[in-house]
Amino acid sequence: MKLPQPRFEGNVSLETAIKVRRTVRSFAPDTLTLGDLSQLLWAAQGITEDRGFKRAAASGGALYPMDIYGVLGEKCIQGLQAGIYHYEPNDHAVIRSSDGDARDALARAALGQMWMAGAPLNLVLTAEYARICGKYGERGVRYAMIEAGHVGQNIFLQAEARGLGAGIVGAFHDREVAQVLKIPRSHEPLLIMPVGYKR
Repeated sequence: MKLPQPRFEGNVSLETAIKVRRTVRSFAPDTLTLGDLSQLLWAAQGITEDRGFKRAAASGGALYPMDIYGVLGEKCIQGLQAGIYHYEPNDHAVIRSSDGDARDALARAALGQMWMAGAPLNLVLTAEYARICGKYGERGVRYAMIEAGHVGQNIFLQAEARGLGAGIVGAFHDREVAQVLKIPRSHEPLLIMPVGYKR
């Protein structure tokens, strides 16, 4: 599904978003819009040059080992059914890879942090190390983790600029998260970011 075109001007300055950003662990049940999802995914890994391939977050050698998955429930994002979605930056689109609400299962895989399941959207950042280690060897693993930090901060700031809040989770069982998402074994989960309206 093609997402709405991202907006390049908002109502909140970057400086304000940095100043007021806080990690959120309690979310209101309000539905997000496709525009919200579009902006969050664009800020995470969207293409930022006209007729080019450079993305919103810095990447070692512009090799982009990251993949972003969205886990959402029923009536959590307008126009989308519950399921797991994979972001395709080149088309600024999402592809549903699995049906059903997997937020509870994801929270259980994250050491039972059930507060995550209350967010309408959980963004899962994964890395395919082969894309970057082919050039940089084992150092590429570090570069991918650095990139995950850039992506996470972009999500935090874009959420704040949209009047949303985001949390961040690094404590989880990698294999269990991968099983919930039904992703390729080569996609290593690095971060989970629940997003929604602040309670």
